[in-house]
Amino acid sequence: MSRRTLIVGGGIGGLAAALACARAGAQVELFERAREFTEVGAGIQLGPNVVKILHGWGLKDGLAGVAAFPDRLQVRSALSGAELGVLRLGAVAMARYGSPYATIHRADLHGLLLAALKPQAAVQLNLASPVDRFMQQAEGVTLHAADGREVKGDVLVGADGLWSRVRDQLLNDGAPRTTGHLAYRALVPQSSLPERLRSQQVTAWLGPRMHVVQYPVRGGEWLNVVAIVHGQMHGDVENWDHSANPARLRSAMAATCAPLIDLIDAIDHWRLWALSIRPPMRAANEQAHGRVALLGDAAHPMLPYLAQGAGMAIEDADELGRALATESLDVPAALRLYAGRRWQRNARVQAGAIRNGQIFHAGGVVRWGRDAAMKLLGERLLDMPWLYRGV
Repeated sequence: MSRRTLIVGGGIGGLAAALACARAGAQVELFERAREFTEVGAGIQLGPNVVKILHGWGLKDGLAGVAAFPDRLQVRSALSGAELGVLRLGAVAMARYGSPYATIHRADLHGLLLAALKPQAAVQLNLASPVDRFMQQAEGVTLHAADGREVKGDVLVGADGLWSRVRDQLLNDGAPRTTGHLAYRALVPQSSLPERLRSQQVTAWLGPRMHVVQYPVRGGEWLNVVAIVHGQMHGDVENWDHSANPARLRSAMAATCAPLIDLIDAIDHWRLWALSIRPPMRAANEQAHGRVALLGDAAHPMLPYLAQGAGMAIEDADELGRALATESLDVPAALRLYAGRRWQRNARVQAGAIRNGQIFHAGGVVRWGRDAAMKLLGERLLDMPWLYRGV
């Protein structure tokens, strides 16, 4: 059954949805407001739950060519530098979950999805195509583009991110709220760093009111570093990619251990954004209603403290394709199936990420308890079978 699927948003979630729906036999038309497909210079982590889906979509070789596959995730104290716990990745993750743990540049994953879409005759990609609104009817949905065009389809997918216009019209539940957490991001060639600062593993440094995560991307040739501190952004929080003042970050890191200070001092160029959030999902109708589905950050924006924002968008896309391929169901029923299978898992990941942020940034007695528990339990505390096994 060829269902005409209209997708708003050309980020990782939108492209993943287009690929999953095309693989399910849908006719896909995607609308991206930017004049070209781009992704910002930042890395993301892909758990085995996500890598399994990408492999299933035929992207195994392409992913192997651009990602890194760390052997371990190490947690260290940002104050003392002491190792608190280790989660084995690499062959251990492969044996446990059937897929590896990967780290990748966002632009490389975006490019991989785009390259898979371009040869597909059933997919039409529209750039410089902002969308004003949509209308649902019993027999379909009509998308009204900013240039005056009206496009009719069987289903509409809002994959237009945290500040989604599709969500705003569908749910009318207000804007996301800022969290008071600021994220500094940097990507640097490993060859530009002193040998002692280069790394092929994931390292999370935990400290009071801050933490830093570093990991390799681009086959290990580049290092992605994310430092999150408490503070407020002055300016447009919707435009999350701002230039940053390295001196402010270095000041926030002044009380941390020498190895972490050395890493921060070795990087001169940072980008900054304010983290914004919505409450964890409360019902299936926040994921889909009628002929309109929400996907990724448009449905369930996630703080980065479980490293699953892109992962949940890709899981959404895979489930959406499966639901729309169920020929015995009409579109509203297929989307109810999609929402019913996704919203509770997404809500659990949202809540877990919020909780992790509190644990990562804890001070005082809570910090001591966290460190003691991690030293005692190690991998049993860091591994998450409920998440990494997928759905």
